Amino acid sequence: MQFNVDIHKTLRAGDRSFALRARFASASKRVVVYGASGAGKSQMMKAVAGLMTPDSGRIELGGRCLFDSAAGVNLPAQRRQLAYLFQDYALFPHLNVRQNIGFGLQRGWRNPLARVDSEAIRYWMAAFELAHVADQFPHQLSGGQRQRVALARALAPQPQALLLDEPFAALDPALRDRMRAELAALQRRLDIPMLMITHDPEDVRAFGEHVLRMENGSIFRVEENAA
Repeated sequence: MQFNVDIHKTLRAGDRSFALRARFASASKRVVVYGASGAGKSQMMKAVAGLMTPDSGRIELGGRCLFDSAAGVNLPAQRRQLAYLFQDYALFPHLNVRQNIGFGLQRGWRNPLARVDSEAIRYWMAAFELAHVADQFPHQLSGGQRQRVALARALAPQPQALLLDEPFAALDPALRDRMRAELAALQRRLDIPMLMITHDPEDVRAFGEHVLRMENGSIFRVEENAA
């Protein structure tokens, strides 16, 4: 089993509350959680990543327990070995491409040197065709280049799974199809489990081997696609 999630969380803001009750299990290496904004997708993803603690439940990845409220297990995010690609990519604006990729390979929060170099950095720059922009900063890159840098930084530490939060929403329509194809080819080549959340049906068509429909904090329909 690649993913096994069964969590509950009540979120409160003033006099309003939202109940997250996410439960699913999947052996697929491509799982897509599909639903409208406000359905609870991002909160579920944050729980899997270790950025939000559920009130109760259990989270497993590849048979490895990441969270179990009954057993008192709650691995911190940095020990979960997950690559999380945020919707806005969350690149460090003051670091160049080489430094952003290198940041994922080091311990602590010290910035890599501007001319940081390693075999791993060179490998990922070559894999994403970024060598020619190695010394440029995020504001100098195109949308597709920024996404590639974010993916390279996330994948450089060799994570056990890739978590994608609306990965194509920030791209213009003409670029989305090409980046979908690039990501699909990369995921198949690396053979890494992937959990994606999206509201875009095109993402479902491109990646949905196992599709989970989410609404009002709950998964209410599961679709298996022959992909």
